Amino acid sequence: MDYMEIDRANGRAMDEMREVALTREVLKHALGSCLVEFGDTRVLCAATIEEGVPGWRRASRAGWVTAEYAMLPASTGRRVPRERASRKGRSMEIERLIGRSLRTVTNLRALGEYTVTVDCDVIQADGGTRTAAVTGAWVALHDALMAWVEAGKIARLPLTGQVAAVSMGVVDGCELLDLDYREDSRAEVDMNLVATDTGEIVEIQGTGERTPFDRARLGRLLDLGDKGIEKLIGLQNQVTAFRDED
Repeated sequence: MDYMEIDRANGRAMDEMREVALTREVLKHALGSCLVEFGDTRVLCAATIEEGVPGWRRASRAGWVTAEYAMLPASTGRRVPRERASRKGRSMEIERLIGRSLRTVTNLRALGEYTVTVDCDVIQADGGTRTAAVTGAWVALHDALMAWVEAGKIARLPLTGQVAAVSMGVVDGCELLDLDYREDSRAEVDMNLVATDTGEIVEIQGTGERTPFDRARLGRLLDLGDKGIEKLIGLQNQVTAFRDED
């Protein structure tokens, strides 16, 4: 198939993301909150801070950043049961990814013995919920930590940088950026990239769902991902002015 022949929703180009919005301060009681929208995918991220750290962490004299992730019952076309007694493996895997990503750009010693939890709840799913969650979680984390600085709890913002995530994939032989559900559900190759504002990679998740891929295709997909990360980092900075806080 020719590079320009694939039909994408809203006439998107192959290397074009969906419309992305980051809306801060959407929850009254959270120290930091962000409604992140990747097209029709919407994730509500809320950050809270508590004194103390998990028992296994107490001797470290450093803080902890963790995350929880869940899909609300009406977030998809078919009702998603609430996760109560038993956690879904997918949810646990995604929340670990979010936590790892946030810790990569947090100076845990500068945070001190506090635990930051970022709750990421999918209120509407149309592909890319984990990548949207990572991107919005950073904004919520930033705002919560800024509130802690302003309250005199910590001396300075303990963030060393920004982190965002985006999906890439191969659909009908074409390499695409930021897959929606229709594309993701029939992708031959499915990939997620988590990276920082300096271009360093935090995590790559890539699977040949229907066909294997070679290193040349991997490189092209990563180039697409870099383009998406650059846009997301810019949007994060627009809403937080993080780069102006140094």
